[in-house]
Amino acid sequence: MRLTIVTVGRLKPGPERTLYEHYARRIRWPFAVHEVEERRPLPIERQIAHESELLRAASPKGARVIALHGSGKALTSEALARRLGAWRDEAIGDTALVIGGAEGLHSSIVSEADLVLSFGAVTWPHLLMRALVAEQIYRAQQILAGHPYHRS
Repeated sequence: MRLTIVTVGRLKPGPERTLYEHYARRIRWPFAVHEVEERRPLPIERQIAHESELLRAASPKGARVIALHGSGKALTSEALARRLGAWRDEAIGDTALVIGGAEGLHSSIVSEADLVLSFGAVTWPHLLMRALVAEQIYRAQQILAGHPYHRS
């Protein structure tokens, strides 16, 4: 199974990128990031709608979609690992983890997702979410391999 983070925004050099790269280097599963960006100033609703079009276009065709959204399920790391492991064992080709921009994800992406995942009730900066998602992918990989990283 190939995992792809599909996200709004370009990650520039800085602490968020350093943290993301720290975990991304450790992921052994086929893994990629696709960044999309809308630079034109648009009304917020139009911006979110256009970003959703860009996110869909950048997602692998036929992928299972995990939408990162505050309204989603707050799974434990073990439960997320089991879900990814089940999809891997079902020979799912691609999984896209979709992160919206500063204004969030369009409701159409949330409603179409195979899993809507929340990282808690607090609001996380969308650029920091990339690092958090990479860490959870790495953690899931380690849980499924029986590695003690998860318990440390």
